[in-house]
Amino acid sequence: VRHSMSVVINAVLFVVLWSTGFVVARAITPFADPNLFLLARFGGTAALFTLVALATRVAWPRGRDLGKHLLAGALLQGVYLGAGYWAVAQGLSAGVMALLGALQPLLTAAVAAPLLGERLSPRGWSGMVLGLIGVALVLEPKLAAAGAPVPHGSAPPWLVIVISVLAVFSITAGTLFQKTSLAKADIRSASAVQNLGAAVVAAVLALALGEHRWISSVPLWASLAWGIVMLSGVSVTLLVWMVRRGDASRATALLFLAPPLAALEGYIGFGETLLPVQIAGFVFALAGVWLARS
Repeated sequence: VRHSMSVVINAVLFVVLWSTGFVVARAITPFADPNLFLLARFGGTAALFTLVALATRVAWPRGRDLGKHLLAGALLQGVYLGAGYWAVAQGLSAGVMALLGALQPLLTAAVAAPLLGERLSPRGWSGMVLGLIGVALVLEPKLAAAGAPVPHGSAPPWLVIVISVLAVFSITAGTLFQKTSLAKADIRSASAVQNLGAAVVAAVLALALGEHRWISSVPLWASLAWGIVMLSGVSVTLLVWMVRRGDASRATALLFLAPPLAALEGYIGFGETLLPVQIAGFVFALAGVWLARS
């Protein structure tokens, strides 16, 4: 019973924290360029876990495993968030990007079967479909506005879509990586190395895109602290921990609940409208996650 309660608490904590990433992305927009912010976030989390790993004297990944952890972190956070933020900056609706991100649990389930031998039951697949329908309903108002004018000088629409899809494949690959030999490493030192890998990607993208805007403010520093400790620190570590301990597809099914929760947070924090169709979508997503994880 205690184990089951722990699993539920970790799952709820993960979903709530992960959903706040949408709020943080919105909060920092007036103050900092996205990849510059991500560089500070990933670098800060890498430093935090390095201190924890040194203090607890855990073993560090070495040799090939070190390179694999760097790559896993680059895929799980660096490429995924960097590509996603770039696509939104190029005019892609945040709702469309969130919907594309919701394809990740389905992609994980499809790839995990041949690679890891994980099999999702028909009930599980039904839950995945229900979850995706729920996310689509929650994002429907934003999707309806997806035809907004594209910013001047933006990349071609086809390239934006390609990069967006690449972001989804990236987080899927980064998630599945956690089920390989990387799972043997202590999660504290592994998190330090993986966040360093993500920071390298953010640094390259910030330099390549000429990002330099950083307007010091309370919202920016508060968002950075939250991003370092709660997003890249706690929520990503929880995701890795859940994937290590169970099926990758069942763990990532929780991601269906992130957009509905983000809509609720937008309603509470920013006064955004919460329509009946979005509430219905929340119910669908909740039912889908319950089916997929049962």
